[in-house]
Amino acid sequence: MEFFNELISNQSFIAAFIAYIVAQLIKVIIDIVKEKKFNFKWLFLSGGFPSSHSAAVSALAMSNGLNFGFNSAFFAISTVFAAIVISDAHGIRRATGKQAEVLNRMIKDFYMHKGLKIEHLKELLGHTPFEVFIGVLFGIAVAIILNIII
Repeated sequence: MEFFNELISNQSFIAAFIAYIVAQLIKVIIDIVKEKKFNFKWLFLSGGFPSSHSAAVSALAMSNGLNFGFNSAFFAISTVFAAIVISDAHGIRRATGKQAEVLNRMIKDFYMHKGLKIEHLKELLGHTPFEVFIGVLFGIAVAIILNIII
């Protein structure tokens, strides 16, 4: 029980958690408005607007900076971690999504005449620079707001 109490009193953890959850919920709301229906899977999908991964790690880094100082090891570690996650969200996963898009077209063209049912690869894996940027801003805002009210 002590672990749980310590966890819920950890402002950096709470900031990252709230930023992630709210960013995911924003994506779900956007998809509901677009598709006019709800799909439970949307709660767990990666990609889309805003980047929940970027929001979470930005909130973590900013919260650590506000709570422990911007010259602390906590801020340095979480900022490097954030840079890696953000780079992955935008660069590597986005490139993988584009490759999946090309492969899906190739598979469709190749197997279309053979009548085979082939599973479609997920194309929306990464984020556009704008989605990442808004995720970062959102995460920073969550950390600042929590720092003010807690």
